[in-house]
Amino acid sequence: MTSGLWELVLRGVWVTVQLLFFSALLATAVSFVVGVARTHRLWIVRFLAGFYTEVFRGTSALVMIFWVFFVLPPAFGWQLVPMWAGTLALGLTYGAYGSEIVRGALAAVDPAQQEGGIALSFTPWQRMRLILLPQAVPEMIPPFSNLLIELLKGTALVSIMGMGDLAFSGNLVRLALQESAEIYTYVLLIYFVIAFLLTRGMRGLEKKLKAGVGKAVPKGRTVAPEPAGIGGAR
Repeated sequence: MTSGLWELVLRGVWVTVQLLFFSALLATAVSFVVGVARTHRLWIVRFLAGFYTEVFRGTSALVMIFWVFFVLPPAFGWQLVPMWAGTLALGLTYGAYGSEIVRGALAAVDPAQQEGGIALSFTPWQRMRLILLPQAVPEMIPPFSNLLIELLKGTALVSIMGMGDLAFSGNLVRLALQESAEIYTYVLLIYFVIAFLLTRGMRGLEKKLKAGVGKAVPKGRTVAPEPAGIGGAR
């Protein structure tokens, strides 16, 4: 490929990385807010959090991108640029899966720990902040690592909006070269390298967090099994 085509591909990589970063931030925030809400003592809070989770887990991320980019503008009179439309759609969709990870990890903490906090007259927020989250967060990292990789692959969906991400740039190069094998091989390798770096980074984070609570990471483990139904998000 010529230098001009490589420059186009590299710009696509940068757009993909930005989209991944922003949507991962939103998905993380949504995961913790909704996941904690699903353990709330008030049924209405649990119901609303559960309703959100079921709606976004039961809809396609592709259709959600269409809805945010094409339906919201005429309905509300404002238009999101492709970057923020993609961030919103992907962040809300994958945040619904992440909320189940948070809820499950919180529920897995030994009940005796919770009872100890009650015995010490801790408020619910103090129990969450000082007892539950420090023990639950390290257990969330492996499934969150899987979810992050799925989110990386989901970023390719924004190409339907004409956004110049890696997938869209690769298609432009294919049209310019009239050759599919070479460019799509490079695109696959780029996605793999990004995913590998993310996996190693999350692995290091898991080790650091587990060391902080006196736990060891099992040797040979990379990431947890993929959350059930995640393929349906796209």
